[in-house]
Amino acid sequence: MLTKTHPWTDDEMLECVSILPETPNVITVCFQAPSGRPFDFKAGQFLTLELPVPGGPLYRTWTISSSPSRPLSLTLTMKAQPDSIGTRWVMDNLEPGMQLRAIGPAGRFTAQDHPATKYLFISAGSGITPMMSMTTEIYDKGRSCDIVFVNCARRPSEIIFRERLEHIASRSEGIELRWVVQEKDKYRPWTGYQGQFNQLMLGLIAPDYLEREVFCCGPDGFMTAVREALAGLGYDMDRYHQESFQAPGTPGPELVEAPVPEDDLPEEDVQAEIVFDISGKTTHCPETDTVLAAARGAGIAIPSGCTFGVCGTCKTMKLSGEVHMVHNGGITDDEIEEGYILACCSNPRGKVVLHL
Repeated sequence: MLTKTHPWTDDEMLECVSILPETPNVITVCFQAPSGRPFDFKAGQFLTLELPVPGGPLYRTWTISSSPSRPLSLTLTMKAQPDSIGTRWVMDNLEPGMQLRAIGPAGRFTAQDHPATKYLFISAGSGITPMMSMTTEIYDKGRSCDIVFVNCARRPSEIIFRERLEHIASRSEGIELRWVVQEKDKYRPWTGYQGQFNQLMLGLIAPDYLEREVFCCGPDGFMTAVREALAGLGYDMDRYHQESFQAPGTPGPELVEAPVPEDDLPEEDVQAEIVFDISGKTTHCPETDTVLAAARGAGIAIPSGCTFGVCGTCKTMKLSGEVHMVHNGGITDDEIEEGYILACCSNPRGKVVLHL
């Protein structure tokens, strides 16, 4: 029985309690708070881990794959890409009993902020993680629901969470699963969809897609294809939401850059001054340098993750002065009002004082 207690906050480290292999090069790491405090977050949000790699801490961001309806543990599901540093360190070094620092949770890619009677979740590869969290939470509420859940993978054996999702769907009339693969596994028949996700598949999978709130997560190219398919079919794109930790190309509804007046852009030949209040250091840099780059040059460590304004890891208190900041959702209007900036996408203007 849960007792009333304050939820976990990132001033407490996370303890790894188990590591579960999922598919080739994919693991799920389960964390608990050493104090026993429960986790409080919105399904679909992400967490940034501080990894003690050689050469200094490395900050990497992963979407939480567990559900807030199961608050005594928190899981991060991660896939090692060929150039992975953070995930490869976790796979090679993290063991149960070890503790890591974390920042978050954060993020606005959540069905809780976009309530609807019908959802269409579309993902590819490890982009399935926020969809798993949101679907589990909706299922745990026990109420009737209407979710069409689409995941695209290279092969059937690489579909993450397949067995768990099929178990959930077998106990709910309102959750429909649709797998799309590029190729079948050898010697194993495949009767599902095969090929690249396209408009024709969309119409077959969810004929009533115009009535659904759409959430999409995966590689940039995949999300671009989904977005263009929906737009080409007359879908109301105000009801389309996407998440990506890759540098944005063509911004979608969740990655929108505010228009910047031409005469307000930082200038390379204009010098700015940054004062670090706690350390007592001062540095000078061109206005075109980011606060993050200038701080690193001055030997001031600011945690950072995505480096383009999505994850919010580099959130820093500005005590005075002005910055030019163009972010991608990693900070709220209330936080900006309080004086916070994202160091990775803020350019100093004149003299700026930071609480660092």
